[in-house]
Amino acid sequence: MPAKSRFTKLDAFTKTVEDARVRTTSGGIVTVTSLLLILWLAWGEWADYRRIVVHPELMVDKGRGEKMEIHMNVSFPRIPCELLTLDVMDVSGEIQTGVMHGVNKVRLRPESEGGGAIESKALQLSEDDAAQHLDPNYCGECYGAPSPSNAIKAGCCNTCAEVREAYAGVSWSFGRGEGVEQCEREHYSEHLDAQRKEGCRIEGGIRVNKVVGNFHFAPGKSFSNGNMHVHDLENYFAGGDGIEHTFTHKVHHLRFGPQLSDEVVTRIGKKGMAWSNHHLNPLDDTEQKTEEKAYNYMYFVKVVSTAYLPLGWEQKTSVFDIPSELIKLGDYGKGEANSIETHQYSVTSHKRSLTGGDASKEGHSERLHARGGIPGVFFSYDISPMKVVNREARSKSFSGFLVGVCAIVGGTLTVAAAVDRALYEGGSRLKKIHSN
Repeated sequence: MPAKSRFTKLDAFTKTVEDARVRTTSGGIVTVTSLLLILWLAWGEWADYRRIVVHPELMVDKGRGEKMEIHMNVSFPRIPCELLTLDVMDVSGEIQTGVMHGVNKVRLRPESEGGGAIESKALQLSEDDAAQHLDPNYCGECYGAPSPSNAIKAGCCNTCAEVREAYAGVSWSFGRGEGVEQCEREHYSEHLDAQRKEGCRIEGGIRVNKVVGNFHFAPGKSFSNGNMHVHDLENYFAGGDGIEHTFTHKVHHLRFGPQLSDEVVTRIGKKGMAWSNHHLNPLDDTEQKTEEKAYNYMYFVKVVSTAYLPLGWEQKTSVFDIPSELIKLGDYGKGEANSIETHQYSVTSHKRSLTGGDASKEGHSERLHARGGIPGVFFSYDISPMKVVNREARSKSFSGFLVGVCAIVGGTLTVAAAVDRALYEGGSRLKKIHSN
């Protein structure tokens, strides 16, 4: 016989003689059951290892000079597109006319006819479409107002829109354009009357500086009067044919930045993992109704920068290193490996009658509304200094998976051995009792 190894005394797994082993039916059942249980638990451990969780992190937003996209879809069933104006302003209070945008005005049928779409036309934030003239030497009169800086021909007002722009530049009320040759040629008042009963939907997106600002929907041409931003409200309040314009509206959709793909939202949502709900927009499907013309709605929005980083993502270049002018509207914030730089937001709202008085109709008789203001829907947004980063990760490491499998095998076999021993001892004692 070979000499015993020095490790023999260290053997913790003592062996039994083959002849001393006893095989039982109950032992076989316990063995098969334990093996099936090990396979089932090991599969669960593997599925848990493959599971993806999202870890939210909070940090200071150190971005500088970035842009932000605002995507909207808002319906106004009681005000026509001809009267509705969209203005974008930043913290300086100046109207932003050079922002990149892809906004459309959609004319809607009257509410009595179902409110379906009639036609869609691109919205111009800075200038209106120019009418074509047969005479290239034509120079229209501005009727005492200086020619606007964005006129087709310097020193002239060749379109009704340019006359309106010229009037707005000197804070004059324009009205229906009676006696203005350009407006009569373009049938401005006729178009206005034809659309009196219609509604309007504003849909699309704008790209603005990532600073405190606001965008608002108000009636009439806007202009600055001293330090005040005002609108020409004459046509809005005039109405006509028994039509009363109001700012009843419905926010179908409003978000800041790109939306997470449906695939990501569905994949993570189905697995029931705790993560940021920034794919939810709190103003979606918000509806407000009023019968007053002079009524103002204000939404105060707090915007929080939010990043979504998929599994295995490593930053090579920032999505903001590329000049924003080279990125088409809707793609700003989408990075490599399906990473996304977007925003989530919270909102509070306020509404008031511009005629003043108390708020007893809203159930607050102790509250007094200020008198004056511009009727419309205003969205004022503020930028949070904090940023939320949602990072995908495995629920556990591979070493953790191996530890779990070892624990499953060892624990199951230990329990199975105890069960088998109990069954064997119990069976032996029963036999002795019956034999006696």
